Amino acid sequence: MESNSKQMRVISGIFKGKSISFLKSKITRPLKDSVKENIFNIINHSNILGIKINNTNILDLYSGIGSFGIECVSRGAKKVTFVEKDHNAIETLKKNLKTLLIKDKATVISDEIENYLNVKKTEKFNIIFLDPPFAENSFINDLKLIKKNKIYLKNHVIIIHRESKTNDNFNGILNPIIIRKYSRSKIIFGKF
Repeated sequence: MESNSKQMRVISGIFKGKSISFLKSKITRPLKDSVKENIFNIINHSNILGIKINNTNILDLYSGIGSFGIECVSRGAKKVTFVEKDHNAIETLKKNLKTLLIKDKATVISDEIENYLNVKKTEKFNIIFLDPPFAENSFINDLKLIKKNKIYLKNHVIIIHRESKTNDNFNGILNPIIIRKYSRSKIIFGKF
């Protein structure tokens, strides 16, 4: 796998304008700044979702280099748990957390998503963000595990980043509340 480290910036909050590294490769794709900004605008301004970033517990699945979770910490999240299986992405994520001096607000799990979700947890989350590879639809099973194991708080939102043309079936699993398309990306906000 050919990959090289590039730079992107944190959009808002205490780390606004700070650089973080990302991987340019065939298997990873960073969340575009414009899409990320729209996600946070919807969270901050939607009365339908009823949730804000400040003081929340975030689960960032398929976290890659951590751009979503780092943005959450920058905007006041209490804690972010990053779960990623790709070794190169994990190394870049750890480098980014170290550069920004994020320690007590971040936990990095290097494992398959299913393995992480199958272990009994006492920790529950307000916001669960899934950014699986566009070609993959096994994340539906991840949603089933999240729901079955009840690792979400009563006040929660599930956010999924998908390719705009995908037609995923959430029947009986997730109640989509808001769906937005931005060029090649589709963002789904839902609740269990």
